[in-house]
Amino acid sequence: MVVKSEVSNNKLAYFNNSSEDSETEFQSNGRISPVENVYESLMEKINNKIQAGEKFFSLEFFPPRTKEGAVNLLARFDRMRLGGPLFCDVTWHAAGNPTGDTETSSMTIASACLNYCGIETMLHITCVSMTKEEITKHLNRAKQLGIRNILALRGDVPIEADDWAPPKNGFQFGTDLVQHIRQTFGNAFTICVAGYPTGHPDAESYEDDLIHLKEKVDAGADFIITQLFFRAETFIKFVNDCRAIGIEVPIIPGIMPIQSYDSLRHIVKLSKLEVPEEIMNAVHPLKDNDEAIRNYGVQQAVDMMKEIFDKGFAPGVHFYTLNREVATTEILKRLGLWVCEPRRPLPWRLAANAKRSNESVRPIFWSSRPKSYIYRTMMWDEFPNGRWGLSYSPAFGDLKDYYLFYLKSKSSKDELLKMWGHTLETEEDVWQVFVNYLSGQVNSQGQKVKRIPWNDEDLSPETSLLNVKLVEMNKRGVLTINSQPNVNGAKSEDPIVGWGNPGGYVYQKAYLEFFTAKENIDALKEVLPSFPRVNYHIINSSGKHDYTNSHKHRPIAVTWGVFPGKEILQPTVVDPISFKVWKDEAFGLWHEQWAKLYPESSKSRDVIQHIVNNYCLVNLVDNDYPQESCLWDVLEAMFQRRAVRDKESCSAEDRSNDIPLKKTASNSSDLEVDANPGSYTFEEIVSAANDKVAGII
Repeated sequence: MVVKSEVSNNKLAYFNNSSEDSETEFQSNGRISPVENVYESLMEKINNKIQAGEKFFSLEFFPPRTKEGAVNLLARFDRMRLGGPLFCDVTWHAAGNPTGDTETSSMTIASACLNYCGIETMLHITCVSMTKEEITKHLNRAKQLGIRNILALRGDVPIEADDWAPPKNGFQFGTDLVQHIRQTFGNAFTICVAGYPTGHPDAESYEDDLIHLKEKVDAGADFIITQLFFRAETFIKFVNDCRAIGIEVPIIPGIMPIQSYDSLRHIVKLSKLEVPEEIMNAVHPLKDNDEAIRNYGVQQAVDMMKEIFDKGFAPGVHFYTLNREVATTEILKRLGLWVCEPRRPLPWRLAANAKRSNESVRPIFWSSRPKSYIYRTMMWDEFPNGRWGLSYSPAFGDLKDYYLFYLKSKSSKDELLKMWGHTLETEEDVWQVFVNYLSGQVNSQGQKVKRIPWNDEDLSPETSLLNVKLVEMNKRGVLTINSQPNVNGAKSEDPIVGWGNPGGYVYQKAYLEFFTAKENIDALKEVLPSFPRVNYHIINSSGKHDYTNSHKHRPIAVTWGVFPGKEILQPTVVDPISFKVWKDEAFGLWHEQWAKLYPESSKSRDVIQHIVNNYCLVNLVDNDYPQESCLWDVLEAMFQRRAVRDKESCSAEDRSNDIPLKKTASNSSDLEVDANPGSYTFEEIVSAANDKVAGII
């Protein structure tokens, strides 16, 4: 096959990364190009969906009141992202410092949704109490954060202001705000405006409100999202009336699933809407049963949207979620809009920020902590492939702000203690946490370990391919935090390892990253020279002990893909410079997310501190990806060598007893040595490990 031969011709370029003296750059022999990813505006995405006849959905959220609520909302963004929303929008709370730096401000939440959750995001902005200069300042900040979509609203006039007037140099109407954004920022922002299917409550008439809506569109609005409504015919009439007066932009219906009796009454009161009598008659008998009302609301929304879609009056649907997800998700699934398994354009999650649209390569170390990686690199001025091939100094930012809500664990302190142990007595207690996380078995408290500091998510599907070996190694004190299996030409549609465009093939080298004790490291350093196909990097928390056989400035490709009509894509690398940056974070997480759960000077903190002081962080890359991975054999040889070293350190009396080498925590493999270990040379022990994969090395 042509695809495989193309990769085969470039195979040695990947293998040769281990040579410090080699000056052969892969860019010159087998070109690796960045992803062809030209930024599409939200309006372009909407138009593309309409032209393709594909329905879409979007979601509205409001900023929470507390930091804990912000953490929970970010987790909700992550879950809802899996369904494939075209965008999310975040409401503007004028009374809650919407442009502040607090974790509950509108600007912060919108930035987090865009940059850290990878969702196209729209920010509401109201002009009712702001001057033109203030609005411009806020829009400039939004643009700086990467936000490129604005829902422009006048906002609610203060209730106590009977004779309200805009501030000096302020705006009277939403039309003025739209015009200002377009004149000041050109096409930097996609602008959305609100439409009212039954007329704005402050408008003189329904017809007058339609005229004002057309004025907003003529001033530069790109599309319309409607206020909520309860009947399909209400929206259909509104669209027909808009088209009749020359409004041609897309009109997206906004719906709010009925989820409880009290919330329905509250929303209706705020929006000054009338609920159809048939809905009130259906809901009132259920007012004390929220589950029954939610079920009714789900079916009512599904029926309404099916009618609108079937009659061809809407390109998609917008949900007022009230920061909930159950009802919205159920409606989307029944409408067939929820994408259960979205395709991965790259092995890692793309950021939605336009500034990062050409980002094509990332170090593998942050694969389980993408929000941290984005935070560290948010000030980068560009994201070229060359940063990993030609640049000698990636400018990573410091990570000292573990308290930031988008870097915190999704679990509370109490939940983490239940998973990781209220007390730690020994290193083995820590090992068991890793084992339980990987195996899915409950711990001694009957609790499942759903996360560890280095991975706050569920295990990736790829991990299942390595799980048995990973569990075995963690039981023996090799604490794995990142891994991937070798892949040789899997189809890009593969449900576990696939990524990229259909019709392609993906490849990856076996990779393993772990913490382990100094005694194992001493043995590992002796073993590694006998595995010339393996690149390694070993470093301790201080960086004083730093060992590698990789070129100090040259990255190693560990994931790549070949797709029809494209050059080879190389999205994931192991890079020595970035590994040293990652080292600080990897060791820091022991303190920041684990040790701080326990009182100062406690035994539990001492156990964590001992690990930080005496363990090293290691990454291993097996360059011969077509063959069975030898990384497990490297570790087996390490355990064997350590066993020999331990025996050699025994007293002369113990060695003279000719006691057979037994299986222990550091020697529990099938490679049992059944004679006096002192009589075996190091080469013979390595050879025993290599016999399992004879002919590979």
